[in-house]
Amino acid sequence: MSLKGKAYIMGAWEHPTRKATDKSVALLHAECAKGALEDAGLTKNDVDGYFCAGDAPGALGPLSMVDYLNLKCRHVDSTDVGGSSYQVAVGHALEAIAAGRCSVALITLAGRPRSEGMATGTAPRAGNPSAPDMQFEYPYGPTVVNQYAMCAARHMHEYGTTSEQLAWIKVAASHHAQHNPHAMLRDVVTVEDVVNSPMVASPLHRLDCCVISDGGGALVVTSPEVAKSLKRPKVKVIGVGESPKHQMGGEVDLTYTAARWSGPPAWEMAGIKPSDIKYASIYDSFTITVLMQLEDLGFCEKGQGGKFVMDGNLISGVGKLPFNTDGGGLCSNHPANRGGITKIIEAVRQLRGEANPAVQVKNCDLAMAHGTGGSLGTRHCGSTVILERE
Repeated sequence: MSLKGKAYIMGAWEHPTRKATDKSVALLHAECAKGALEDAGLTKNDVDGYFCAGDAPGALGPLSMVDYLNLKCRHVDSTDVGGSSYQVAVGHALEAIAAGRCSVALITLAGRPRSEGMATGTAPRAGNPSAPDMQFEYPYGPTVVNQYAMCAARHMHEYGTTSEQLAWIKVAASHHAQHNPHAMLRDVVTVEDVVNSPMVASPLHRLDCCVISDGGGALVVTSPEVAKSLKRPKVKVIGVGESPKHQMGGEVDLTYTAARWSGPPAWEMAGIKPSDIKYASIYDSFTITVLMQLEDLGFCEKGQGGKFVMDGNLISGVGKLPFNTDGGGLCSNHPANRGGITKIIEAVRQLRGEANPAVQVKNCDLAMAHGTGGSLGTRHCGSTVILERE
């Protein structure tokens, strides 16, 4: 049985705060849930499926949040694969709805890393002492940024990619962020600004790195029957795919991501190809993350990502593949260091025609949102969601 079109995203809401010193994580989840349900024209009493990830507070995340939100659910899912958890959640909600396990699925994300003083990926990743990778990796001082920097360095070595090419990704994001009143970084930057910003982990500069923000977001995924009853634009889920990438027993190539495997089943289910996409939301924890995902999702050949992103090709109204028109994680929002949900929210805005007019893509009827969770340099999950305006 094909899952194409068996569910719709009918509610999408992003928390406007970027620093929530006066709110708990649970309250942020609740405010996001309320916003998405109101956007869909539903109430919490309509929800019968709840999806969250590791950002949900409490030892038993989904159970604590179902209790806190006072939901009456017959299906819960707390799959945690980092920043890609929310693309995965849309796929799992699609499966659950198609199987009759629920008809209104609520997905929430929230966190407070900015209020809690988290640094830009430079703290050692101690992790769980019982994790199987600890004894092999921790002695070498892994951090988020130096693991991504390894991928950037290898990509440069293999394909001649340059810092100036990576900088174009930040430039594009900044051109979009200037129109977003909630974006943390609204100043338009140049390639020179990026490459002249302080080096964090060679070859990545400060402006190659995403922001750190509090906040969150939520989605409401419904059955086709529920969608038809609502007075909102209908955004159909037509393709999903998910896959992990890890150390592969030492046979690892740092120049590609899990999108190599999550993309093909999503394209196949949707029955389209990358060139059909009008708008792309691409996880942008670092500039190198975007470049590698564009290659692995099929928007350009492997090794050609640097040339593909140059000269404003990702800028709405200028380039052929507008991306992250809210400013993305590089400029606007990376709540709880898990930016996958914001990628879906902006894709929904584009398909509804509700993005900022300055960045709204004309005739946007097909969009893709891709998430990456974990580290490109060690282990991560990629998840791809393809959406269509009905």
